[in-house]
Amino acid sequence: MGEYIVEAKNLCKYFKAGKNQVLKAVDGVNIQMKKGETLGLVGESGCGKTTCGRTLVKLYDATSGTVLFEGKDVSKLKGKELLGFRKDAQIIFQDPYASLDPRMTIGEIITEGMNVHFHMSEKEKEERVNDLLHKVGLNAEYANRFAHELSGGQRQRVGIARALAVEPKFIVCDEPISALDVSIQAQIVNLLIKLQREMGLTYLFISHDLSMVKHISDRVGVMYLGSMVELASNHALYDHPIHPYTQALISAIPEADLDEEEGKTRVHLEGEVPSPINPPAGCRFKGRCKYAKEICGLEMPELKEIEPNHFVACHMCGNKEWQEAK
Repeated sequence: MGEYIVEAKNLCKYFKAGKNQVLKAVDGVNIQMKKGETLGLVGESGCGKTTCGRTLVKLYDATSGTVLFEGKDVSKLKGKELLGFRKDAQIIFQDPYASLDPRMTIGEIITEGMNVHFHMSEKEKEERVNDLLHKVGLNAEYANRFAHELSGGQRQRVGIARALAVEPKFIVCDEPISALDVSIQAQIVNLLIKLQREMGLTYLFISHDLSMVKHISDRVGVMYLGSMVELASNHALYDHPIHPYTQALISAIPEADLDEEEGKTRVHLEGEVPSPINPPAGCRFKGRCKYAKEICGLEMPELKEIEPNHFVACHMCGNKEWQEAK
């Protein structure tokens, strides 16, 4: 195994969208994740965050590009190796109700994966379920309940327990707090952080909530219309966003201090997000960018290291003209 537990190289996932039309949900994304880290993934609705996460765990087959898990090409895994990958790479879904079978008890939901991957007695499975419920903050008695008897936060704790049941190494957290009350969101995020420390887990944390992403992530990637436009460490991205789109996102985060909120400069974007079915040539953000020049309409910018470990996909960012325009 190399330095990274998960790698995506020029990852693309396209969907047919009618006759002779293709929706480019993920288009040329590169991701590298080390064991035990959390990579946050942010962007507007429809930018491809969820599709990217689902392709990484092979819920979707990639249209092109490569996904490597512990150095092995996921697309080439078969038989026992594929089953092993299914065990090691799990996902926590956004909707904690729709993702749980209403006909099964919580205990049956959690043991479903265990039945596939482990040879355990009924007593061992019962003990394992009770232990997992305890880990996610629920009592053992919840094993005999059904999903409709639980609150949203309790259901999401069950979804986390189900993912942990097969002892994974990598978990895609697909907006796990967006369907929950604000009072519950912090509890779930803190639970994920606690479990990561105890079990050495690696997370891809997908969310619209930029404040929560800042709280949980080691590095943050920003997606726009299927492509990665900026990737940096947590502090570098929030304290010094470089791409104009990232600047707009960060400026929209509300401040707890009213004086700081009133004194903050908002970056307002004009125009609409282009269609992923018919994206513009060159940079896909050019129609909303005040720095755009002729080259932006001709060539797709590559994700380049503008500053140490700070990657940006922009023709203008970092050059003299851009620095003066700032």
